[in-house]
Amino acid sequence: MSLNPKVILGLEYVEILIGSTIVALAFTLFLLPNEIAAGGISGLSTIFYGLFGWKPSYVQWAFNLPLFFLGTLLLGKEFSLKTLVGTTFLPFVVYLTEGIKPATTDPLLGALFGGLGVGLGLGIVFRGKGSTGGTALVGHIIHKFTNLSLGICMVIIDGLIVVTSAFVFSFEQALYALISIYLTGKIIDIVQLGLSYTKMAIIISDKDEEIRHVILNEIDRGVTKITGIGGYTNEKRPVLLCVLEQSELSKLKQLVKNADPSAFVIISNSIEVLGEGFKR
Repeated sequence: MSLNPKVILGLEYVEILIGSTIVALAFTLFLLPNEIAAGGISGLSTIFYGLFGWKPSYVQWAFNLPLFFLGTLLLGKEFSLKTLVGTTFLPFVVYLTEGIKPATTDPLLGALFGGLGVGLGLGIVFRGKGSTGGTALVGHIIHKFTNLSLGICMVIIDGLIVVTSAFVFSFEQALYALISIYLTGKIIDIVQLGLSYTKMAIIISDKDEEIRHVILNEIDRGVTKITGIGGYTNEKRPVLLCVLEQSELSKLKQLVKNADPSAFVIISNSIEVLGEGFKR
């Protein structure tokens, strides 16, 4: 049964609020007390807090709101009400939790659990099709007006923040920040895509019918038959494409080997698969 679009929209806003709360708590409990400036506006607010004692929530609002309106002006509808909600609510939770006792004063634990919390929160926000604004808006703006990819823009921005933290705090703290940033990216992927990686197999063999039969009947997976042209012989060759779970990979390789020991098999990761037999 499909949900009403208004219900879906409401659930997405709930995800944005929950995710923003988790990010804010990870910042207050782990990153800020250990002086870990793990990129983004939160990293900048950590640096300003260390330099001048300015409240992180005020710094985040001071940067986020102008960046949101600038992004809306320059980039248009890409930045919707959902972005505004994440941009304002996250600093609000930081404001409410200021002064709370740190969960740990060990910088390594702070980096690990701070990165985990931020990644979990951002992953939930992204699943709600929202954003917490910040340097992501700067990255989009730079990306639009330069030839740099969005990924490179974000690396440059976060890199500058981490380098600055090395001068404000210490080189060691900057290394902890890098650990946190790396972990955040990995956790975001897990939240959005799940833990299991499916595999895609491309099989080139003259015994395509026999292999197709064993895939359909022995593994119970669908298979797509494609006609390719050999680059050396310039002759048509049958190509089979199959997506399967990682646990089924060993069986596939053995069945293909039994059917045609000279078959050419390519195995690659498929980050996400939508359709019958996988995710809807």
